[in-house]
Parts: sequence; structure tokens; C-alpha cells
Amino acid sequence: MGTVETLTGRNKKFAESEYDASLRMRPALATIVIGCVDARVDPAVVLGAAPGEIMAIRNVGGRVTPRTLEELFMLRNVAQAVDDDIDSAWDLIVLQHTQCGIRRIGDRPELLAPYFDVAENRLATMLVDDPYGAVALDVSVLRADERLGSARVSGLVYDVATGRVETVATR
Repeated sequence: MGTVETLTGRNKKFAESEYDASLRMRPALATIVIGCVDARVDPAVVLGAAPGEIMAIRNVGGRVTPRTLEELFMLRNVAQAVDDDIDSAWDLIVLQHTQCGIRRIGDRPELLAPYFDVAENRLATMLVDDPYGAVALDVSVLRADERLGSARVSGLVYDVATGRVETVATR
């Protein structure tokens, strides 16, 4: 059996026994986590979130890039279209991790500069090799973007060797 067949078979079991039609588009914890696509770092699993409690945006490195900011702004507009808002009742959490694969391409400015939308000579300021510094940087970028309203912004680093998260920035 191939991967697609395995996964669709699992979906059938999910639909029969775990599916919850009462879940809403707005997450129960009013939280959006920006995390890495690394299979070891699923935000819902790492943070113990139940289905429907959080939203997750995942990208390479779990970074706040210009595209991430656009996606968050779009989500805010979706919320406003249904008489909600991503405001002070919401949390935005940046979740990065140790041993991230993005570090393995730190010497590839032709990939990283467009990803971060910076000149190659500014790549060092993106702190690709430092998840703690990168989280602090990305939290400051989120806090400075006025389009995102008054959501609380925090930053965490997940240690893939221990399974624990450490708070780097909170508000």
C-alpha cells in the first residue's frame, strides 16, 4: 500500500470516529502559531493543543517573512469578514526550534535572500543560525506591523533533543 492509500485509509477512520463537526473556523484558544515545517515540530503536538484550539502557519524555519505577514493580514481580514478580529484577545506565537534544517543552507544566499526579502549583504541580520535570536527578531517584526492590530505576541524555542519549549519573548 502506498502513502496516499495509507493516509486516506486513516482519514476514513478519522471521519468515522474522531471528526467533530462542531469545530469553528476561529480557534478555541484564539491563537495562531507560526512554526517550522519540520516533521518533528508540529505545533499542535508540541504544545499539546487539541483539534480546533489553534491555527498554525508553517514554513521553512518557522520564520516571520514578508509572505507570513501578508498571510496574517489576510487572516485578519477573513476574521473581520465574519464579524471577528485578530485583536487583543488573540495570541500570535512564533515557535522555532533547535537543529533546524534552515541552518544547513545558511551558505546559500541565493535561496535565503529572496525568502527573507533582504539583500544578500543583510542575511546575517536574519540570524539563521540562532533560533533564540531569530525568535526575538521575528517577535519584534510582528509587534511592529500595525496591520496586525493588538494581538499579544510571544516567542518560543522548542528543543528537539528534550521535547521542551523555552519562552524567549512574551507579552
